[in-house]
Amino acid sequence: MNKGLFITFEGADGCGKSTQLNLLAEYLTQKGFEVIVTREPGAKGLGENIREILLNYNGEVSDRCESFLFLADRAQHIDTIINPAVETGKILLCDRHTDSTIAYQGYGRQLPIDRIKMLNEIAVNGRYPDLTFVFDIDVDTSMQRVGKNKDRMESAGKDFFNRVRQGYLDIAKQNPQRVKIIDASKSIEQIHKTVIELFEQLLLKQHQ
Repeated sequence: MNKGLFITFEGADGCGKSTQLNLLAEYLTQKGFEVIVTREPGAKGLGENIREILLNYNGEVSDRCESFLFLADRAQHIDTIINPAVETGKILLCDRHTDSTIAYQGYGRQLPIDRIKMLNEIAVNGRYPDLTFVFDIDVDTSMQRVGKNKDRMESAGKDFFNRVRQGYLDIAKQNPQRVKIIDASKSIEQIHKTVIELFEQLLLKQHQ
């Protein structure tokens, strides 16, 4: 494969996206692909420091500051990890990316979505995912899965996460070629099978 692939995994906390990312990484590695697994916020290096602030800072963090921290992490991630991987033919699997900022800060925090999209465009500098999985699950189930030990973002409340879920559904409607909604209430095995099928469809398109 001459051209690498950039695939993102999205959804509310507790949806199972990280489990599915790791399962796909294992599957692809067994198939002989060179795979890099990463995340936002908190990619290796500077991103790890930004993640610590975003998830565990005890003081007040304004909604706009929160958004800019995510975007700073993203710009660093694109330039130092994502672009070098994709440009050298690797498959990069990323736990959260631009759609999280739209869903969480745009819909969830109710900041201007058009502005967030514009800032995302600056941060990614032309690099967009080839495929995005959104693992959709009802809010009560996702909050139950997270449990009582919540970080700062996970503690935002049910109304917030209802807006986030709607944000992801809207993003999928607006980007049907890239974003695929997956029912996260199904078994891990069923979801993994769907993920593989969608990935293989992407490979076929790439080689047409």
